[in-house]
Amino acid sequence: MNMNIISKYLQFLRKSNNYTQNDLAKKLGISRQAVSKWETGITIPDLEVLLKISKLYGITINDILEPKVQPQRIADFEQISTIPEKELKEVFGQFGTNSLVTAFMGASPETNSFCERLFPDIDFETARKNIGRIRIETVEDMQNQIVAMINLQAVDEEI
Repeated sequence: MNMNIISKYLQFLRKSNNYTQNDLAKKLGISRQAVSKWETGITIPDLEVLLKISKLYGITINDILEPKVQPQRIADFEQISTIPEKELKEVFGQFGTNSLVTAFMGASPETNSFCERLFPDIDFETARKNIGRIRIETVEDMQNQIVAMINLQAVDEEI
């Protein structure tokens, strides 16, 4: 469960339904500040509120906590080099160094080189050694989270 993706997705759901934070707060019987905290990733809604949100948008709680984001810009991690560097750095900035290094472990040498050029201050070799062996599922999950964040950001810009 990635708080950044959940917060972006909650914001996407609200905006795509043409609700302001105040509108959504009133519909859910909560404060606007609570909505703001979800959308900035400070907290996530409690179970009771998640149920209300899922009913409001016609989705499941699981859809909220593990959003399946449709490809808007890229469908695969190997396509990240097609994203403008400034935008990519912004997305990568939402993930920790270990998360990024984990995602890069499953990337092609070309993609690795591209990503390492974006972050010359990170010692990728040392980070890989510190992480050690890792399951491919973990690598794929991290890559999917990054792809989802890129696609969510693209959708958010359209709204």
